[in-house]
Amino acid sequence: MGRFCFRRRRLVLLAWIVGVIAVAFASFGYGADPDNDFSGGGSQSARAQQLMEQHFPQEQGDRLTLAIKADQGIDDPAAKQRIEKVIAELADSPVTGPVLSPYQDKSLVTKDRRIARTTIPLAAKEVEKSDVKPLVDTVRAASDAGVTLALGGYMAEKAETPPQGPAESVGILAAAVILFVAFGSLVAMGLPIVTALLAIVGGLALMKLVGHLVPAPNFALTFGAMIGLGVGIDYALFIVTRYKDGLGEGDDPENATVKAIATAGHAVLFAGTTVVIALMGLFVMGQRLMTGLAVATSITVLVTMFAALTLLPAFLGFTGHRINSLRLPRRASRRDRPVSAPSLERPTLAERWAGVVQRRPLIAALLAGGSLLVLAVPTLSMRLSQPDASVQPRDRSSYVSYEILSEGFGPGYGAPLVFVSEVDSENGDLGPVVEAVGRTEGIAQAAPARVSEDGKAVTFVAFPTTGYQDEATTDLVHKLRREVLPGTPGGEHVLVGGPNAGTIDVSDEVGSRLPLMIVVVIAMSMVLLIALVRSVTIALQAAVMNLLSIGAAYGVVVAVVQWGWFGSALGFPAPMPVTTWAPMMMFPILFGLSMDYQVFLISRVREEYERTGDTREAVARGLARTAKVITAAAAIMIAVFTTSLLGPDVAVKQGGLGMAVAVLIDATIVRMIFVPAVMELCGKANWWMPGRRAPKATSTAPADAGEEAAKV
Repeated sequence: MGRFCFRRRRLVLLAWIVGVIAVAFASFGYGADPDNDFSGGGSQSARAQQLMEQHFPQEQGDRLTLAIKADQGIDDPAAKQRIEKVIAELADSPVTGPVLSPYQDKSLVTKDRRIARTTIPLAAKEVEKSDVKPLVDTVRAASDAGVTLALGGYMAEKAETPPQGPAESVGILAAAVILFVAFGSLVAMGLPIVTALLAIVGGLALMKLVGHLVPAPNFALTFGAMIGLGVGIDYALFIVTRYKDGLGEGDDPENATVKAIATAGHAVLFAGTTVVIALMGLFVMGQRLMTGLAVATSITVLVTMFAALTLLPAFLGFTGHRINSLRLPRRASRRDRPVSAPSLERPTLAERWAGVVQRRPLIAALLAGGSLLVLAVPTLSMRLSQPDASVQPRDRSSYVSYEILSEGFGPGYGAPLVFVSEVDSENGDLGPVVEAVGRTEGIAQAAPARVSEDGKAVTFVAFPTTGYQDEATTDLVHKLRREVLPGTPGGEHVLVGGPNAGTIDVSDEVGSRLPLMIVVVIAMSMVLLIALVRSVTIALQAAVMNLLSIGAAYGVVVAVVQWGWFGSALGFPAPMPVTTWAPMMMFPILFGLSMDYQVFLISRVREEYERTGDTREAVARGLARTAKVITAAAAIMIAVFTTSLLGPDVAVKQGGLGMAVAVLIDATIVRMIFVPAVMELCGKANWWMPGRRAPKATSTAPADAGEEAAKV
């Protein structure tokens, strides 16, 4: 395939350009809209939502909440004039329904008349954030020193959340700098970036088209771009490095390309497949949108992998020996000699480091493993939830609204619990249930029950004393379901729902299914790695090391996000639980990426072992030949993932932070210390495979005179 793409480079390049343009055009006109509904499944909150949609359709749809705080009270003439003017402007908007003034309903005002609220229904079923943004701006502009007004609600949060901004551009710039330093050539730097960018455009466009069959959430595009950019550049980097090695060994461009695709390209094929297989592990979570996210992200990875194996050889055909053109001045006098060429020079830094680790392998392995376990300790206290207004930046209208309503009506106002039940002539009275719920410790208020227009369902709302993100609210929901409702006449048929209960149900389901997903991902990835390296021992080593590095990344995320360590410096406004989907999305991606580095390192180690038959020498040489390229690849990944911290979405920031930390740990502690130490301890057992002897060296003689001289 590499030879075909090299020789038919014009045809291959034209096919890629035409294909990407066609898919992008189709996606622009017919791409699927994102679907952010996490309430799917058979949970109690999901069933409650179905009953509400069936029997109370008039109460469904997005709503905004206007929060009002007047220092002199809302009855102050100046304050009243300002408040009524804002309410009139909101009511006159074409996207809102009737607005009830707090001056008409005493329940909307606190006893001291300083804080008030009102609900603003959105008239259209599908309202764009561009329609809501003017409402947010109107309310914000009406505030002054004496009267504070703020608009809250999901659509208000969405409307005032800025776009991702230049995060991806910063990631590309950082990757370009790293590649320029690694290769010392603008041409060599540009090939991986151009290949990855063209593949990402096609992958993201294809992702939106596939969304008609498997819907994905709106952050799938951000994650797809982030992961596609990282793996796309990395895969091209590995192939270009082997291509440059081939040229340095005297091959012509065509043979150098073929060798690069047959070696590094073979590893890219396995590495990309491993990432996709790991992502498919999300299927066992049973969450429809997680399945969509897995499919969407896998499409981007597959397209970038295919580009590295087909488009990049075509580009290499155009560049030929000019791969080293436009070099750095400080490196212009150096010969572009590959690491594997015979030499009388001293061993490289990576070889010397491997020797240090191999002389004290047990100590090195214990220090590396102990460090990872210490970093993983915070994972034991991980809590899962979804971001709400309380964790938004402090200058957002949605946070100001949350703050005002919490002060006036309690922190539980933003975490209402919706109780609903189908009724008949025998169980139509929910009065005892309302009273029992209202008496429950942790409930601030329970509203009277209401019967649906068709007379077949009853619902009421209760407000907890604690907020959306508080662990006590989660405990309260569990207590209501397990103790209060079953122990009350008629309560056994009542379902507890609402956004807060839905988040709790999803978090519980994720927590219960996450171990199964981990087992499935590890098992599938190990089978693939065994097929590549033909060693059960190395596959087991990779699984254990990857688990430790991912656990350490989880621990860092918990410490930063949940405990608040350096959280404000990294863009997290306040300590908060870890976003529900972050750990289950991070694990397959990180496991797949860790396997990538394992594949590139171990495939080189195996080549050396089959040549020499000496495990110690094979590890040292394999590490020396991959250290520079793996370090560059990891640096690119870290730069790309870290740029997510520049964006506005706190959930995406958590995922980016965790993946950047995991890649950093994997490229340093794991690859530079853990792998050589454990392989040294295992010796020939590294190559154990049932029913097969360890591979033998292809030649017992020195590879060449240069190596013989070096040994002497």
